[in-house]
Amino acid sequence: MAWGVGIIGAGPGVAALHAPTLARTAGDFRLVHVSDAGSGRAAAIAERFGARSSSGLDALLADPDVDVVAICSPPAQHAAHVRASLAAGRRALFCEKPLATSLDEAEQIVAACAAAGALLVVGTNHLFDPAWVRATHYLDAIDRRIAAVTVTLCLSPNDRYHALVMGEPLPAPPGSARPPLDLSDPAQSAAIVRQLIVGLAVHDLPLVRDLVPDATEVAWARPIAPIGFDLGLRSADAVVRFTVLMVPEGADSLWRVSIATAGDRIDVDFPPPFVHAGSARIAVRDARGVETVYPLDRRDGYDAEWGALAALLRGDTAMEYDELRADAAFVLAVADAAAAVIRGGGAPGSVVAPAPNAGPSTAPSLDQSAAPSAGPTLPAPAPAGSAS
Repeated sequence: MAWGVGIIGAGPGVAALHAPTLARTAGDFRLVHVSDAGSGRAAAIAERFGARSSSGLDALLADPDVDVVAICSPPAQHAAHVRASLAAGRRALFCEKPLATSLDEAEQIVAACAAAGALLVVGTNHLFDPAWVRATHYLDAIDRRIAAVTVTLCLSPNDRYHALVMGEPLPAPPGSARPPLDLSDPAQSAAIVRQLIVGLAVHDLPLVRDLVPDATEVAWARPIAPIGFDLGLRSADAVVRFTVLMVPEGADSLWRVSIATAGDRIDVDFPPPFVHAGSARIAVRDARGVETVYPLDRRDGYDAEWGALAALLRGDTAMEYDELRADAAFVLAVADAAAAVIRGGGAPGSVVAPAPNAGPSTAPSLDQSAAPSAGPTLPAPAPAGSAS
């Protein structure tokens, strides 16, 4: 018996990513309801996958076939939609990244889910990618200290891949066209970079936290034209560099995480947005200069993140609320600290976590980790049409 999923949101990510992924989860899930905020796009997605559609939250949250709520609305609405789902009695949630747009909201969401015993998976698909799991296993096996991590994103327009996957262009955004960006304005640049970190770097900052958890100082942060940023983090032993550039035309997208130790280099190349092409590609060059390229896994991070929720529902794994909180806190603290550096004229050295045994810091703390706590699992889904 598959768990019924109701998706809040009907944007391109739902149409091209989550709805098709749910259709191939080997019977774990079935899409039963899609809601939008009045755009009318939910109806087209629902018809394609044999689900119901509605506008707003009420009909979806009242639907007795909805066992799991997937929150794929705009990021600023995630916190409110998590709360509404909990208030409606749902105890299994999938929330697209970012979990929240402020640290206070992230803390409140995780605390509310823990208090209710609700299962929660955040859709950081790179963290779930089978290739990333292999990369971390390799690093554990060689037991090498990490010297540097480089994350490089050069993204072509989303419409290129959405049109390829869906056979149609992206829907036009609501409202009037955005005014030109003025990257010479520190306040505007800081706001743009913060938004890009919360919306794009969130894919890979949890990976960085796993690799270099003490990289808690912003060495530099600056905007890049036409839209992007260059960000450096450092710890006592390692440097992390994020370079993100969104280009209007040109080459295909590049999304690479590179890890260097004293003798090895690991390159992890993730597929472009909207493309189901299996896992990331891993190439390892060891201290002898021998390069090994791992075979692709047919599953991608989207398959694996929904598989992780199914494992929680079956009781195969434990719910780790504190890991979710720590990842969210790390992303938001980096975003806030980078914005502060840019507003201050780009001066390096914005410390975003206090040193051990140091006094309190007024900057956002990145040291948010704690021991994982286990949450209860849900019973098997009820037959279609019964109360949730």
